[in-house]
Amino acid sequence: MSKASAIIKSLSLEQALSTIPSGLFVVDTEMQIVYWNPAAEHITGYGAEEAVGQHCSFLQGIPCDERCGLYHTDIPKPIIGGRCTIVTKSGETIHLIKNIEFLRDTEGEIIGGIESFNDISQQYALEESLREQAATLEVRVKARTEELKKSEQRFRIVLDNMDDMAYIANEDLKLTFMNRAMQESFGDRVGETCHDVLHNEKSVCSWCPMDKVFKNRTVRDERKLGMQERTYEIVHSPLPAEDGIRQKLAVCRDITLRKKAEDDLKEANRELDAFAHSISHDLRGILAPVVTYMDFLSITYSEVFDEQILQILGEVECQSERAIALLDDLLDLAQVSHIKAGDHPTDVNMIIDEVIRELGVNKKEMPEIIAEKLPQTWLPETLVYQIFINLIGNASRYVPKESGAIEVGSWDEDKSTTYFVRDYGPGVPNKERETIFDIFSRGKRAKGQRGTGVGLAIVRKIALRSQGQAWVEQTPGGGATFCISLPKAPAFGVDLN
Repeated sequence: MSKASAIIKSLSLEQALSTIPSGLFVVDTEMQIVYWNPAAEHITGYGAEEAVGQHCSFLQGIPCDERCGLYHTDIPKPIIGGRCTIVTKSGETIHLIKNIEFLRDTEGEIIGGIESFNDISQQYALEESLREQAATLEVRVKARTEELKKSEQRFRIVLDNMDDMAYIANEDLKLTFMNRAMQESFGDRVGETCHDVLHNEKSVCSWCPMDKVFKNRTVRDERKLGMQERTYEIVHSPLPAEDGIRQKLAVCRDITLRKKAEDDLKEANRELDAFAHSISHDLRGILAPVVTYMDFLSITYSEVFDEQILQILGEVECQSERAIALLDDLLDLAQVSHIKAGDHPTDVNMIIDEVIRELGVNKKEMPEIIAEKLPQTWLPETLVYQIFINLIGNASRYVPKESGAIEVGSWDEDKSTTYFVRDYGPGVPNKERETIFDIFSRGKRAKGQRGTGVGLAIVRKIALRSQGQAWVEQTPGGGATFCISLPKAPAFGVDLN
């Protein structure tokens, strides 16, 4: 016999029953308790000397008082995981989970029964708490569901009373709602796909915004809808998921008349640009010979004409040149109407070098210009040149050389870059800063200097047309800092006119 077998053989039934953690008792056919283990004493508070010999009903068990689980003929045995309550010796009612089975002799006759049980009062209390919470949650969910239904009804009523068309489509691209205005144009076609109803397409549109919408983005586009091919601005917005189904709301505003007005305005602007070009060319053709004639007369007849006549000729020549410069500036201003991104980023540093060279040729005694390395921009080169030829040109024209260097730099922000031209000259008075960018506006420091009052207006127009800003600040220590803020990326698809 092995050592393990010897140990098992030496283990008595009494030892086994007395060491298990579950309460256990044995009854005879009269339901009298004949055995009561220590765990049963621990759970109930009754010792073996108190329990043995008593009818098992002394524990006041429920539902034992209604029908005995062991000897009731309608209850099949064994009973596994049955539940009941008993009253302990201290008077406390506790909840038990129990297993019950018959005991039989060697002939198979029933001679009694055995019941094992465990105290699950804490588990029962937790279950009760969870049931109460579940019931409360169910009530709250029901109330919230009612609120959502009412909210949805109000939402749909609002949509139905809109003059703009509106519809809701789910992630399968099927229409789940069409408002009154939508149904008046397309009929009630709820349940059909949006690409079929709106665009007469049997497959998903190539421009379908669903992917972007389901990433919580609002998408705007313009499309022609309906048999009359009217133009609509459509705003696609995500809706909260309902029963796990993602949906989008699309509101369609008829902008056919607005688009026609925009097209008419564009055509008028094109005609105005052409007219401005024509007038500029014709007037330059008239004024250029005047300048040439005045210069010819001044040189050829300088010894014949007296000083007053020469002075008049010089003034006529000066005013004619000023008129030509004004025409050129006005033409530049008129041309800043439609701004589109260039084919490649513009090297601002290259433009600055070109402007400095050009200004250096025309003005030998201008202040030193110090330019830091500047970031690229999406604006085309011609417009970047217009910005800096005006800002640096003004600074070099109005600031004495002895005031210090002119600084060109920039600072970076989240979605924009601000370029600046800073000088340490006389500055711009506070009351002039609001009007300094107006056309023909010339401040006090411009007295005695040649200029048309159009340059800063060009700078501001470029800024506004590119969805940026232009302004002037006081330089710390004295002077003026002219700034222009440009978005880092153009508003593609938007006509900036």
